[in-house]
Amino acid sequence: MDKDFYAALGVSKSATPDEIKKSYRKLARELHPDRNPGNADAEERFKVVSEANDVLSDPRKRAEYDEMRQLFGSSAFRRSTTRSPGGTGNGQFDMGDLFGDAAAGGAGDRRFGGAGFSDLFGSIFSGGGRTATTRRPGQTRGRDVEAEVTLDFGDAVRGVTMPITLRAPGVCDTCHGNGAKPGAIPHKCPVCQGSGLVTNNQGAFSLSEPCRNCQGVGTIIDEKDRCPECHGTGGVTKTRTLTIRIPAGVADGQRIRLAGRGEPGDRGGPAGDLYVLIKTREDPLFGRYGDDLTLAVPISFPEAVNGVDLRVPTLDGSVTLRVPPGTPSGRTLRVRGKGVARRDKTFGDLLVTVDISVPKDLTMEARKALEEFAASTPPAPRAHIEGRLDRV
Repeated sequence: MDKDFYAALGVSKSATPDEIKKSYRKLARELHPDRNPGNADAEERFKVVSEANDVLSDPRKRAEYDEMRQLFGSSAFRRSTTRSPGGTGNGQFDMGDLFGDAAAGGAGDRRFGGAGFSDLFGSIFSGGGRTATTRRPGQTRGRDVEAEVTLDFGDAVRGVTMPITLRAPGVCDTCHGNGAKPGAIPHKCPVCQGSGLVTNNQGAFSLSEPCRNCQGVGTIIDEKDRCPECHGTGGVTKTRTLTIRIPAGVADGQRIRLAGRGEPGDRGGPAGDLYVLIKTREDPLFGRYGDDLTLAVPISFPEAVNGVDLRVPTLDGSVTLRVPPGTPSGRTLRVRGKGVARRDKTFGDLLVTVDISVPKDLTMEARKALEEFAASTPPAPRAHIEGRLDRV
């Protein structure tokens, strides 16, 4: 909660979604690792900006984030740290008094729809907005998995469905995840009574931690009853192939979250998430700037002077582009709607930069014609430069 995501994006707390989106895109372009190779500070700021956008661009996450920051800054929260559970005012407090039933292992705080305190934090910061769920004793959520895929430039722009192979823990086929051999049943842990947590009193604090006897799962499997395949863990390392959909318009370095596609949970708990890091190959013709594609096209001097109709490629065909007479080298012309697909179903543009190509070798006839042209053409306007030379 010490992170101020509004300050990270340089927007006010009342900023609209469009203002947040605009600020994030500007900062992401400036801080992207590709534009700042070897700059550790820029890379760290890029991560902070990305995290801030992940929270503030989601209305539900943003509402929870604002509510938690308001709670931590409220006078009611500060008062709760100075009173005892019994109201004696002796300066001692209990974790349950401070955070409600959620921190003490109870049913949750009614102010947040019955969600536990840790679930509320988890829904914002632990991998992208999972809603609070109640699990049975003995179940633990599976870990998140990260994978990396390399896409062709066109596939990143248009989107693609592709298989990826992961080698990670999966549910044991013998015990189906409960850790016991066929016919055996796990029994309640006698230390934590099936809750998976034990409470330790440390002076003014009452802290809960995972039960060491059952490793926090709440159940015990006798050694003779453990599954011979997974040895009681409920999972084994597997190689699995997933078919995933990469959305159109993904950028190099972007991470995509696929909910529930990570490691299976222990003892039948919910699966973690899969995070896919996107890498894109360079294209021999096209570049990319945000949602726009870029293309450099050479033209001759006569074409620049007289104008020309050029046929230029796009990622889905070709278009005819009119280069007006008198176009200077380096001018960029825009072809609307031929860029990168956006989430709102619109498209960026194709930015075509024309460069005047100067020939290295000329025939005698061409050189003579060029000399005649130069003799009949006024010189370039350099008076403002020549005037400075006279004063040197």
